[in-house]
Amino acid sequence: MNNTLHTLHLSGTAIAPYLPDLALLRISVFREFPYLYDGSVEYEMRYLQTYINSPDSIAVLVLDGETVVGASTGLPMAHEEAAFQQPFQQQCYDPNTLFYCAESVLLPVYRGRGIYKTFFAGRENHARQLGGITHLTFCGVQRPADHPLRPVDYVPLDDIWRKFGYVPQPALHTTYEWKDIDEIEASPKPMQFWMKAL
Repeated sequence: MNNTLHTLHLSGTAIAPYLPDLALLRISVFREFPYLYDGSVEYEMRYLQTYINSPDSIAVLVLDGETVVGASTGLPMAHEEAAFQQPFQQQCYDPNTLFYCAESVLLPVYRGRGIYKTFFAGRENHARQLGGITHLTFCGVQRPADHPLRPVDYVPLDDIWRKFGYVPQPALHTTYEWKDIDEIEASPKPMQFWMKAL
């Protein structure tokens, strides 16, 4: 990682001072394709409270000076809402054995510096320390190849995820609702889960 940057690994209530920064970072990065998320700080603050409430959560923050420029979060699946757990329970997975890797968001200017490796390693090491975790998982939105807002030079992250050992799980999928930047109101989006044995 560049010498001007530094990382913090925080859990539970220690994340609280960084909630506003995390909210703004998520809104900024997820506005890009493929998420096209038209978010609000109010919603983000409510959503991120889940990580404050879980003593076993993790937030790997990348700061440039005092500014949060990247973040990667996760927590035991058992601490997530029922809607997150349901697809796994339907496939006979025990949520107590799963660690949910929520997001890895990084401002564009800081990409290509190996920071994603720091994100993945930080979450995986944290999950190992918890004990009882057998698999890590995350989900990604599925957009059609001909989506009108897809940039010409867009490259999916699938190859990067595979490089870190994650494999798509066709039987594990769900839908989440949010408002796209070109939508009047929220609509359901198809989500594909990926998994890695710990």
